[in-house]
Amino acid sequence: MSLVTMPFYQRRHKHFDQSYRNIQTRYLMNEYAAKMRSSSRSSSQSSSQRSLTEKSSSQRAASQKLLSQGGTVCRLCAKRVSSEEEESEHENKRRYESQVALYGEAKRERFLRELAGLEDSVHLARAQAREQLDRYALQQAAEDSLAWERHVFEERMRRAPEILVRLRSHTVWERMSVTLCFTVQGFPTPVVQWYKNGTLISQAAEPGKYRIESKYGVHTLEIHRANFDDTATYSAVATNVHGQASTNAAVVVKRFRGEEEPIHSMGLPIGLPLPSVVPYTHFDVQFLEKFGVTFRREGETVTLKCTLLVTPDLKRVQPRAEWYRDDVLLKESPWTQMFFGEGQAALSFSQLSKDDEGLYTLRIVSRGGVSEHRAFLFVRDADPLVTGAPGAPMDVRCHDANRDYVIVTWKPPNTTSEGAVIGYFVDRCEVGTNSWVQCNDSPVKICKYPVTGLLEGRSYEFRVRAINSAGVSRPSRASEAVAALDPADLTRLQAVRLGEDKEIVILQDDLEGDVQIPGPPTNVHASEVSRTYVVLSWEPPVPRGKEPLTYFIEKSMVGSGSWQRVNAQTAVRSPRYAVFDLAEGKPYVFRVLSANKHGLSDPSEITPPIQAQDTIVTPSAPGRVLVSRDTKTSVVVEWERPKHQEDLLGYYVDCCMVGSNVWEPCNHKPISYNRFVVHGLTTGEQYMFRVKAVNAVGTSENSQESDAIKVQAALTVPSPPYGITLLNCDGHAMTLGWKVPRFSGGAPILGYFVDKREAQHRNWHEVNAAPVKERLLTVEGLTEGASYEFKIAASNLVGIGQPSDPSELFKCEAWTAPEPGPTYDLTFCEVRDTSLVLLWKAPVYAGSSPVSGYFVDYKEEGSEEWTPVSEAPTAHRYLKVCDLHQGQSYVFRVRAANASGVGKPSDPSEPVLLEARPGTKEVSAGVDEQGDIYLSFDCPEMTDASQFTWCKAYEEIADQDKFRVETVGDHSKLYFKNPDKGDLGTYSVSVSDTDGVSSSFVLDEAELERLMALSNEIKNPTVPLKSELAYEVFEHGQVRFWLRAEQLSPDASFRFVINDREVSDSPTHKIKCDKSTGIIEMVMDQFTVENEGTYTVQIHDGKAKNQSSLVLIGDAFKAVLDEAEFQRKEFLRKQGPHFAEYLHWDVTEECEVRLACKVANTKKETVFRWLKDDVLYDTESPPDLERGVCELLIPKLSKKDHGEYKATLKDDRGQDVSTLEIAGKVYEDMILAMSRVCGLSASPLKILCTPDGIRLQCFMKYFTEEMRVNWYHKDAKIASSEHMRAGGSEEMAWLQICEPTEKDKGKYTFEISDGRDNHQRSLDLSGQAFDDALAEFQQLKAAAFAEKNRGKVIGGLPDVVTIMEGKTLNLTCTVFGNPDPEVVWFKNDKDIELNEHFSVKVEQAKYVSMSIKGVTSEDSGKYSINVKNKYGGEKIDVTVSVYQHGEVIPEVQPPQQATPKLIPASASGPAQ
Repeated sequence: MSLVTMPFYQRRHKHFDQSYRNIQTRYLMNEYAAKMRSSSRSSSQSSSQRSLTEKSSSQRAASQKLLSQGGTVCRLCAKRVSSEEEESEHENKRRYESQVALYGEAKRERFLRELAGLEDSVHLARAQAREQLDRYALQQAAEDSLAWERHVFEERMRRAPEILVRLRSHTVWERMSVTLCFTVQGFPTPVVQWYKNGTLISQAAEPGKYRIESKYGVHTLEIHRANFDDTATYSAVATNVHGQASTNAAVVVKRFRGEEEPIHSMGLPIGLPLPSVVPYTHFDVQFLEKFGVTFRREGETVTLKCTLLVTPDLKRVQPRAEWYRDDVLLKESPWTQMFFGEGQAALSFSQLSKDDEGLYTLRIVSRGGVSEHRAFLFVRDADPLVTGAPGAPMDVRCHDANRDYVIVTWKPPNTTSEGAVIGYFVDRCEVGTNSWVQCNDSPVKICKYPVTGLLEGRSYEFRVRAINSAGVSRPSRASEAVAALDPADLTRLQAVRLGEDKEIVILQDDLEGDVQIPGPPTNVHASEVSRTYVVLSWEPPVPRGKEPLTYFIEKSMVGSGSWQRVNAQTAVRSPRYAVFDLAEGKPYVFRVLSANKHGLSDPSEITPPIQAQDTIVTPSAPGRVLVSRDTKTSVVVEWERPKHQEDLLGYYVDCCMVGSNVWEPCNHKPISYNRFVVHGLTTGEQYMFRVKAVNAVGTSENSQESDAIKVQAALTVPSPPYGITLLNCDGHAMTLGWKVPRFSGGAPILGYFVDKREAQHRNWHEVNAAPVKERLLTVEGLTEGASYEFKIAASNLVGIGQPSDPSELFKCEAWTAPEPGPTYDLTFCEVRDTSLVLLWKAPVYAGSSPVSGYFVDYKEEGSEEWTPVSEAPTAHRYLKVCDLHQGQSYVFRVRAANASGVGKPSDPSEPVLLEARPGTKEVSAGVDEQGDIYLSFDCPEMTDASQFTWCKAYEEIADQDKFRVETVGDHSKLYFKNPDKGDLGTYSVSVSDTDGVSSSFVLDEAELERLMALSNEIKNPTVPLKSELAYEVFEHGQVRFWLRAEQLSPDASFRFVINDREVSDSPTHKIKCDKSTGIIEMVMDQFTVENEGTYTVQIHDGKAKNQSSLVLIGDAFKAVLDEAEFQRKEFLRKQGPHFAEYLHWDVTEECEVRLACKVANTKKETVFRWLKDDVLYDTESPPDLERGVCELLIPKLSKKDHGEYKATLKDDRGQDVSTLEIAGKVYEDMILAMSRVCGLSASPLKILCTPDGIRLQCFMKYFTEEMRVNWYHKDAKIASSEHMRAGGSEEMAWLQICEPTEKDKGKYTFEISDGRDNHQRSLDLSGQAFDDALAEFQQLKAAAFAEKNRGKVIGGLPDVVTIMEGKTLNLTCTVFGNPDPEVVWFKNDKDIELNEHFSVKVEQAKYVSMSIKGVTSEDSGKYSINVKNKYGGEKIDVTVSVYQHGEVIPEVQPPQQATPKLIPASASGPAQ
């Protein structure tokens, strides 16, 4: 199967969300047409039948009428009549046929009209759909634009000013206006200031001259009627809190002269538009600022930007900017945005992915040619979601899309430091939703997967995730949207012409209406074969019919003879299908059946045997890897392609710094070529490289590692020498001097070649055939009085470089002046922000007397005035010039002086910029491991041709007896062999073939003393100790003395000394030393009073030695002895059952005191007891010794729980006791702890009204009056009194407000203290709350008074009375009431009539009795007494049972006190 990037029908398809379904529209149109055809056919048939019936009936009626009128008819007439009937029948038949023909023609015309109407409807539907689609596209474009603008705004947030469009220089005529503008972005909005030649422009100083505007980030400066004085450099500085940015441009104002005309005097009418055709055919494009090699990480943003100068700058015609990635033209996408204009070309990435890695090329195309710039963008993997997970796959593409099927391919990630990828998960997402669905249940092994089960007409995006043993990677970037459509739909479209000017497009399926059951598919074959699946492809049957087709696939293992349907559950609509779950190594044959609603076709032809296996294999490893130098931070890697390179996707390159064994990826996206430039390397470091090939199956083995290479610039020929100077002339010879080339080409310069020519001559002549190593040469054989010019070329290992520019003409005449000649070879070193060191060489021509000193002059670049550095000459040939201005360029010259005067000045030096190099390093002083003093300097920028030159007083050091120089790589050291005060001075170092790398160090007396002291410590060392001699006591009572040294060699020795007597290893003094850890120790089993004294350890290790002492005398010794004795006793105690933790207490959440201890070394026979005051304390359950924890709970602790609590353990091995006394401070702490639990669990204050007053209550888990509680009223502490009483119960604390008044209103606070915190609960008893409580109190008080004074029976009446008949019954009770109550007796709720049989007696208004004389059975019943006054009363019932003499006394319960029934004050009568 050929994998095409994307078919044309996919490119033209618009991907919409699930609200748009073109397939459904087609089905609706087909159903509508079918219904119209069926309705028209039925109506035409019914009308024709009805007309024929009417005609025949009319004819029969006419003939019958004739017969009935005549009666009898002759044969001739009858024959005539029959012939007429036959003729009429023929006529009717002809008329019928003509009517049928007319009807067919009318039907055809009606069909055409309906078809035209249907076509109009289709066109209308298409137009409406197209209008909706256009509206949707515009909406999407607007949303994309808003998203981009929002992204740009977010990018501006929290950013320093960045100038997007810089100022552009202008040349104008006098009296014309000029406008300078630039664009800047940043957040907060930058403040812009304009400068003219460094001076701030003030609009108030020259009103009307300048106009400064700022709008939407575009800042303009307009200069009105410019004059010649306005010629200057104009600068704009944008500043905010995050930084500053500036831009500048030159404005040149030309003055009108006769031969020149200003541009506005061309004679064109004012306002005439410029012609659209510009006569220029060539644009000169210069890249002012270029984007370089860029390193970013996935998910970040970046902008590749170039600043251009396009000449001429035309408004209407501009060159075309094109961006390429790996030579593929880029277009704008959701991930990339392009900008070209205002002198800039930019490519912005909103969210980087590894798909964006590559070589980016900007091409500016015009009629005159192409200007381009290119650089590589590296995109590293984002941090994985799981440590060790692989990077995300990339370059996800879709191929061979159909109705419900598509093949997804991708490229694997580079797994240099992660585990190998074991598979991939493919996810899909329907366009318009944000729901990703995983397509495969198990990981797919290769970078290709057929996705089935798509819904026809819908658009999908796909992404891939890689898996290894550590986890799942981040998802790849989503693929481009692909629609599930059949590409063959376009081939089945046909155009049908209606008339001359109409044409409709129909499907070929509509012309195949007679086809019912489809034919079998054809050309069934395997288009894709892998180890896990086989993709079958076929062609639909021809003809296929107009009904929708589905397919069923059957498989059969070769030799089995049986067929198995693969897709029995789901029908396939595409002529593609991926068959999974095939047995590995077994051949299969396949066949396909097509089906529609009419039935199933015959099976297709059987395919040849197909076996599930990988058709491609992992590529072999690439061949030899060659590496060559490129730049200071890059190298070129080339390799041989692998022998087996089937379907290669590219290569991955890895690098490793020599000595680290850590491999890092160089590229994160496969490259297709076998040459790669690796950037981002460290200058001066050595690297090795390896390469692996990648295809859809995976990555190959790594290639062999390359040879190590040092990262340096590539070797080239040296640049030309410069600064050719005439140093002496005697009339026949000239002595020349020159400066070394700025760049040596990466290799040492081997010599120089000098050429000469006489003035007015064209040919150059060689001066020296062999190269001259010194930069000083005397050219002889010259003609006196003639003038000569010279040029010089340098040579190195690569070859001879370009010659220098010709020198000025030197006249050959003898020098006789008494003053010295010019100095030469002015060089600079140690250039810093405000200082530099100037070096030069003495003049070759000394004059009439020796040189006595030198004068140094300087000036700013562009200035004409020289300024002497100092008034007095310097005797040295170097000078450090200070107090210069940072960022300014200076020019220097040197004049030599002797007794006759000051000689000719040297040639002016090159301008030198006062600015320290980034990462400038300085000389450092130190002492090595052997105690040698050195000066050290590092230079990462050095090349193979670079050399370190050490100087003292800026004269190269040549004394080998006092100094030694060691240089390794980019690191050089100057060693002092025998340092003394004679070595004081200034030392400097310079590195050749670099951009002036140099530094110096002043070795003064204090620094020399510090270094010599450090050297002495190293040469006469001591053994460093991590810890001094110390002691610790073991659990057996043993004492260990130990110390630890930093490091001990195997030859180290030591000894222990106690009281000036050495102790050796013995059973009483166990001494050992672990030299790997540096620990020396001595353990004493028996530590007694005899061991008091001083302990010392002496160590010898080679030349180093040390000792440490510990004094144990007096109190210090007694503390050690006591601790040893305690540990010894503890050890003996723990041999039997013992307490691992002694008795301790805490308070539970239920406010119970818990006594707990931990036991150890127990067994079944061990007995545990709790005792209080030596009395056995019973517990509900015995302790569980196997758990090791014993607990005793004391609920509701109070003073009765005071006492001494003991826990005892005992068995045949011994016993142990733990004691805890609950009293005093312990008891107080327990109460405080309980207070803490109660305070945290306390409820809010609640109001309870009683007859005595208002009670405030706070419920808690437990309360005792021993807790520290306080009540506050209006933040004032309440003292207990008759009016306010504080108290409580086990469940709550309360405050009783007796007889409350208005003064008792306010905020009440209950406070309980636990010793650290105060827990408070508050209630505001005022307003409605106080009124309600007061009302309720008064009501309860009245009720209590009534209850106290109402009528009541105090006692004396039983509830049941049993009596024998004939006896006298006396019921007596005591009553009470204030006022005296009224007493009424009832029988069976009826009043008792008093008589001799019933009598009632009341004495002293409180003793009441009722007597029944001679009781009978009729007296049995319920007797009641009502006692009542104005406050109420009560009723008591007594049941009387009378039995006869001789009867068995009934068994009744013992009499109980009768229960009264309350009678309200308002109740009356017995019914109550």
